Amino acid sequence: MTPVQIKICGVTNVKDATVCAELGVNMIGLNFYPQSPRYIEPNAARSIVKAMPFRMLGVGVFVDASVEDIRDTANAAHVRCVQLHGSTSPDTCRELAREFRVIRAFSTNRQFQPEQVSLFRDCDVLVDAHHPNLRGGTGLTCDWEAARTTGSLARFLILSGGLTEENVNQAIATVVPHAVDVCSGVESAPGSKDHRALESFVTAVRKANLL
Repeated sequence: MTPVQIKICGVTNVKDATVCAELGVNMIGLNFYPQSPRYIEPNAARSIVKAMPFRMLGVGVFVDASVEDIRDTANAAHVRCVQLHGSTSPDTCRELAREFRVIRAFSTNRQFQPEQVSLFRDCDVLVDAHHPNLRGGTGLTCDWEAARTTGSLARFLILSGGLTEENVNQAIATVVPHAVDVCSGVESAPGSKDHRALESFVTAVRKANLL
């Protein structure tokens, strides 16, 4: 089985990004949603991206942003991948996929149906927990059974929502994702990563990969 990749979201500084790189993390999320406590300016994000090894992917996180704003911000920050939350349409994703790797995020609320992801064939898919006000970083666990069903319909599935070193092994075994995404589970405060928690989480994922 291909090893499950690791994405650390809500990175706001070069030091945390460097630790992620040293631990072999595959992707880091840079949050461009102004209402998020983990929001980062594009210029600051560019400094982080410049300090990253090329193998580690910087992912720009957006919520209901226009194509123009996404394109301008991503290019200013030098990110090669965009993660889209909210009501972004298949047509918008298709347009952006001509320039970027696109991750379309879905929350497992009562209205969510795994079949929805079939409309987004140009995208990777991230499944997260539902929160009425927040977009990511909530610490809530998503519906793992819905996520598993979604995985059979997605070209690349990223599991997010309430993951920690304690539950990520079970999450991987249940959902069988291509990647796992963690934010608040490895933080000392919003936007500040706990380096010991980062290391423990990465170790837990690697152990799961060996099973």
